[in-house]
Amino acid sequence: MSITEGTPSTREFEDAVLAARRPVRVRVAGREALAFDVSGIPGAGRLPRALVELLENVVRHSASDTDAVRQARAVVEAGLAGEQGTEIEFMPARVLFQDFTGVPVFVDFASMRDAMVARGGDPSRVNPHIPCTLVVDHSVIADVAGEADACEKNQELEAQRNHERFAFLKWASQSFENVEIVPPGAGICHQLNIERFCRVVTTDALSTLDEPVACFDTLVGTDSHTTTANGVGVMGWGVGGIEAEAAALGQPISMLVPPVVELCLSGALRDGVSGMDLALTVAQLMRAAGVVGCLVEVTGEGVASLSATQRSCVANMTPEYGATTTLFPVDEKTLDYLTLTGRDAADVSFARAYLERQGTFGATSGRAYARTVTLDLATVEPSLAGPSRPHDRVAIAGLKERFERSAEKNGHGDLTQGFDVTCGDKAFGLRHGALAIAAITSCTTATDPSMMVAAGLLAKRAVGRGLAPKPWVKKILAPGSHATQLLLERAGLTEPLAKLGFFTCGFGCMSCIGNSGDIHPALRERADEMELTSVLSGNRNFEGRISPYVSQNYLCQPAYVVAYSLVGTMDVDLAHEPVGTDAEGKPVMLADLVPTNEEVDDLLAQVLTSSLFAEAKGSLKEGSASWHAIESSSSSTFPWDEGSTYVRRAPYFDIAKRRETVEVKDARALALLGDFVTTDHISPAGAIAADSPAARYLTEHGVVQKDFNTYGSRRGNHEVMARGTFANVKLRNALAGGRVGGWTRDFSDGEVKSIYDAAVDYAEQGVPLVVIAGKLYGSGSSRDWAGKGPLLLGVQAVIAQSFERIHRSNLVQMGVLPLQFKEGESATTLGLTGEEAFTVAPVSLAGGLPSPHEVEVTATRPDGTTTVFSCVVRVDTPMEGRFLEKGGILPYVLDEIS
Repeated sequence: MSITEGTPSTREFEDAVLAARRPVRVRVAGREALAFDVSGIPGAGRLPRALVELLENVVRHSASDTDAVRQARAVVEAGLAGEQGTEIEFMPARVLFQDFTGVPVFVDFASMRDAMVARGGDPSRVNPHIPCTLVVDHSVIADVAGEADACEKNQELEAQRNHERFAFLKWASQSFENVEIVPPGAGICHQLNIERFCRVVTTDALSTLDEPVACFDTLVGTDSHTTTANGVGVMGWGVGGIEAEAAALGQPISMLVPPVVELCLSGALRDGVSGMDLALTVAQLMRAAGVVGCLVEVTGEGVASLSATQRSCVANMTPEYGATTTLFPVDEKTLDYLTLTGRDAADVSFARAYLERQGTFGATSGRAYARTVTLDLATVEPSLAGPSRPHDRVAIAGLKERFERSAEKNGHGDLTQGFDVTCGDKAFGLRHGALAIAAITSCTTATDPSMMVAAGLLAKRAVGRGLAPKPWVKKILAPGSHATQLLLERAGLTEPLAKLGFFTCGFGCMSCIGNSGDIHPALRERADEMELTSVLSGNRNFEGRISPYVSQNYLCQPAYVVAYSLVGTMDVDLAHEPVGTDAEGKPVMLADLVPTNEEVDDLLAQVLTSSLFAEAKGSLKEGSASWHAIESSSSSTFPWDEGSTYVRRAPYFDIAKRRETVEVKDARALALLGDFVTTDHISPAGAIAADSPAARYLTEHGVVQKDFNTYGSRRGNHEVMARGTFANVKLRNALAGGRVGGWTRDFSDGEVKSIYDAAVDYAEQGVPLVVIAGKLYGSGSSRDWAGKGPLLLGVQAVIAQSFERIHRSNLVQMGVLPLQFKEGESATTLGLTGEEAFTVAPVSLAGGLPSPHEVEVTATRPDGTTTVFSCVVRVDTPMEGRFLEKGGILPYVLDEIS
């Protein structure tokens, strides 16, 4: 459907957009602000709510009336047609960082200040342009568990390991404007976001008008599960560090208008069915529906039966089915949650009025969607997901079969085999399926008070029946905020949880990102023989993620984490088998322990009050004693320690070159890769292998192996990260002579060596590099180091059959030229072996770069013969051309503010 057909006319549409660009005044409850009202734009009333927000965004931020009309038309036409639309530029209201991905961003900002000084400018002018919040939540590890002082000990170890990073972050919090850094020990970014930072309606920080301008509260975050905010009606999603960095510096995010899929809910959840059970069901349903790259919008009368935090639990799982959002409406329950968690009453009233004016408050009807997926909430059943994918849901009764089938695939078909395991002074005969880790972890489920209370009540009943914890199970409790901890304390549930071994280990992501610490030594010694398992209340259970010693990982609600910890194995059917035996020798079934919804609600009515959140808020910015003990500089530029192995000044301004043309001459191939090479293959992640170039670097700098930490913790040191680029143990490079991992052939001497060492050799000889790849190069999670790492290795161009959208953009933003083989051509069809020298004809950047734009590439073989082919230059917008002209987005922004 086109809005140019019939009524209204094109002129009427243009006039309506121009009218919307004249702000109106909104006054409510003693608060007033200007607003850009898009409700009068033809078609806006039929758009999905998510597209109304994008429509308002482009109307408010477009640089000209002409551009505003073009982008508004793109949004409305795509929305009414239920199709993907053309390109628009989205400017979020704020950015959310976690510390692993946030540290390198602030290292770049600090390096930009140094570059400003080198130009004779004022470094204090380099600041994020929109509000940025960084929560230190990824660094704490459950080294200590099952002890009353586990939290304090883990915080001390965290501070010792990350002293350099934390000192840098403290400096950043004091030096930069528009920056708020939440110290370690406060909670995780997603839960704190909905409890503290989400406002639903906020103020435009980029407005040049003399009065405040109200706008939808939108965000991007450097964590995939930023979508948790969708549960309270705040539109946001995860992006890579480079996109977040660009947004923070006031640069809009280029995107195609996505199709919007409706998830229509009916009915209500049955007694004992949790938000996590619903989240796992939705993940399975939407993965099957195929919504990758879509916006999902939740509608239907079933929405009203869900609490704000149950909705957030569902929204948290969005990345697990590949969607961009799972956006719930803002309604009375949302506003009640904002009030409960301490938002100002005038702000809440203003938010309602603003949304009502835009036509997006509460349940709405008559909106156009690409398609509709339905779910009756009454059909949701208690569930788990596993053993390695979040959308592989299984009912409790089906877990035993799922485990056994997976164990057989892993080569452990004899499930009767016994293993003698000694814990303390007792010996146990365990079998495959023994539970190594049971973690109530913070990301998905700790946001929902009802699930945490249910876990505590189950523990209380278990203790009352005389059930005891299994000693080989490592039990981890990681509340997502101090409000969750206070909730358990006020409800009298910390004691029964502790009696079963669930002591608070810290306030951070922990097991969900693999920070589980070591498992019981007796199980670790048997890990090669036994099919070990874990159970956690998080959102990701990929193979090897939770612990390198664990084969199968299962997701479920916190109460079931407690239950399975009492059994001590996942080779069990708790629908028919007992959890344990009580003091009288009677079997205790899961149904005997699970509390009813009425019990949970009655307890919540007593303890879940605004005073709880007010008390928790006081500790938000305090930080631990270990954090306070860290000294930091107060200077406008950061005093880099050249001996630091965690934080180093970024070199991008040193290597950036301003240019009117891009030309690559006589480059050698660093890698010849196949299809579906992901950012996990490119970007350093996980443990640092003892025989890797990164390990060699750390050893040379006096770091012993036990202190190597992870690539994630060292993202602020480009020396470590460059050495880990393309170092994935599963990488298959055709130039490596059959060797799997981060290896390549160095054509300067013919030897197969690490990709980093080969890149160093080429750099010493002044030889530029290219990467040759197949389809969907750079797919998977958007990772900033997948763009930064190749640049630091000397890669000037990537030639691929196709690119993942965000990674292609990241390459351009780092000054690397993305070239795409013409349709039907590839390295294989052109007979390229990677032994050639590649020359790319000059690409003019003057006046922007129209797309599609082709360039000639000449591949010269060792015998002097050549193959000449054309590639499409994938610099898709004039703005990207300007980034490339300046050598990347950071030099571009520096030029803008110098």
